[in-house]
Formats: sequence, structure tokens, C-alpha cells
Amino acid sequence: MNRSFTRLTATAALLVLGGTALPATAAPATAPAPITSTAFGPQSRADDAIAWFAARNGSTAYQGYCEKAVENAYGTTGIYASAIANWNDAVRRGAAHKGDLNPPKGALVFWNISAYGHVGLATGDGNFWATSVNARIGKAKLPYFSNYLGWAQPNF
Repeated sequence: MNRSFTRLTATAALLVLGGTALPATAAPATAPAPITSTAFGPQSRADDAIAWFAARNGSTAYQGYCEKAVENAYGTTGIYASAIANWNDAVRRGAAHKGDLNPPKGALVFWNISAYGHVGLATGDGNFWATSVNARIGKAKLPYFSNYLGWAQPNF
């Protein structure tokens, strides 16, 4: 591999990662860290959805829109009108794990806390991401809210 191509590759990687380009005479000291985004390499849909929530930690932009938040985290929108509609569909399909507090990473976790219900995203370690955690997007330990219904894999 020629030196110009190596320098160009390192410069492009830095620019993608938000860094600055190296001077034309400098060679990278070490190889850049692997990029884990699905745009560049393997990463699960669950990891992407969890990263979506983590990137919005503390945001109030989705207050009252928990179903939209989990759908957006999975790259879609407008599938279910509410969290309770999503849960009821999971129950109808036989996909609901009622009362189970051990959802796998990426599963949707549900509560019956209003007419619209509430939904979050399990991290696989007993925690979840959701809106309305201390009035914003946040991570908490299950069950956190009252009236926990259970979990189901996303149907989108």
C-alpha cells in the first residue's frame, strides 16, 4: 500500500470521527480505533437503538411520545398509535412476556401507567432507556414505574 493512500485513509477516518486532518508530512502514530456504527461494520439493531437513546440522554424532546421514541430508536415511526397499542398487539400475537423482569437487550418493556401506556428499551442487564425517567430521556433499573406489564421483541 503506498504512503499517500495510507495518509488519505487516516485523514478520511479522522474526518468521519469529527477530528482534524493530519498535516501532509505526518504519519499516524497508531491505527484508528475500529468504528462500530452500522454504516461501517457489524453492530446489532439493539445496540443501535440503545445508542440512539444514550445520545439523547437528558433530552425532554420526546416527553409524552415514548412509543415514537422507541420506534425512532429502531429507525421507524408511525407503527403503533401508543405504547399500550404496541403491548396489546404483542399479547394478541403471543409475543408478550407478562411480568418478566429479565428482558433481553433490545426488547421493549411496557407499563400501564396511563391510557396510552408507557414503553422503554431494555439494555439486557436489568436496566432500560425511556422517556419520562426523571422527566427526560434516561436510563433506570426495572421496573422503575408502577404497573409493569412485561416485555416483547419489537415488531418493526
